[in-house]
Amino acid sequence: MYWDKAGARNTDGTIELALDRAAELGIGYIVVASCSGDSIYKVLQKKPDLQIIGVTHHVGFAGPGEDEMSSATREDLTAKGVKLLTTTHLFAGVDRAIRNQFGGVYPAEIMAQTLRIFGQGIKVAVEIAVMALDAGLIPYGEDVVAIGGSATGSDAAIIIRPAHSNQFFKTEVREIVCMPRNKLSS
Repeated sequence: MYWDKAGARNTDGTIELALDRAAELGIGYIVVASCSGDSIYKVLQKKPDLQIIGVTHHVGFAGPGEDEMSSATREDLTAKGVKLLTTTHLFAGVDRAIRNQFGGVYPAEIMAQTLRIFGQGIKVAVEIAVMALDAGLIPYGEDVVAIGGSATGSDAAIIIRPAHSNQFFKTEVREIVCMPRNKLSS
């Protein structure tokens, strides 16, 4: 499925397509990018028979010491069986700190920018799947569904067999379930 434009308007359709494809393939895990928890709640409303892993921005992304997901939302999602991962982003980390301090471009950011040619949501979906694997929240060597987006909401879903970050280039994007044709949100 190709959405006309990127953005939150595609969230419901992206989740529906991702869950349908997971059921067709017998996939047991779904990794969802969500800082507020909204996209995770939309997945939960569908009551999928999947283990849900939510990946947020790291604390401090929006501002020093700031966690974009409220503690009440975090507690509620955890009580509903969602595993939450809040950690440094795979394609950011210290490379971004070096760029911000000294300028230049570094390998992880080149990798991220390259994935963005498929759209921000696809880049995010690849990134969060590897992060979830590194955190031990999904099994090694299995396909999972990963959902990402462009700023807010969800507009891309993939079937991916992630590799650990230290073996990143063994990652396989097995299918693109949906993505926007026009990459800029509006």
